[in-house]
Amino acid sequence: MKILILCTGNSCRSQMAEGFMRSFDNRLEVYSAGTEPAEKVHPKAIRVMDEAGIDISAHRTKSVDEFLDKHFDYSITVCDDVKEKCPYFNGKADHRVHICFEDPARAEGTEEEVLAEFRKVRDEIRKEFYEFYQEKIKH
Repeated sequence: MKILILCTGNSCRSQMAEGFMRSFDNRLEVYSAGTEPAEKVHPKAIRVMDEAGIDISAHRTKSVDEFLDKHFDYSITVCDDVKEKCPYFNGKADHRVHICFEDPARAEGTEEEVLAEFRKVRDEIRKEFYEFYQEKIKH
């Protein structure tokens, strides 16, 4: 099964979701991409995922254009519709799903307050994607 997870910058939410989905089942082919990819995966996303036991430090940001000629069972968007335009995958996908999360890269405050936001979003992603995995993929 092939899954593509999309957001705008491909630096936080989609990278964390990719890491979790891979950890749930190593038979899945999971990719993430963005419509406007950032230069690199956000260091705080790498840090909070490491705290959860998942290493995404070798991940790189990718453009959705890299995947337009591929077929996916699921394309999943993870942006916060209220604050940003959610990317749409124009390639081949049997199912399109939207699971909304706030962008932790927009968090403001002290270092600890920003990290707390990254952890909150990380935990929401783990919960929502595990439920998705259990309901749609595992069986």
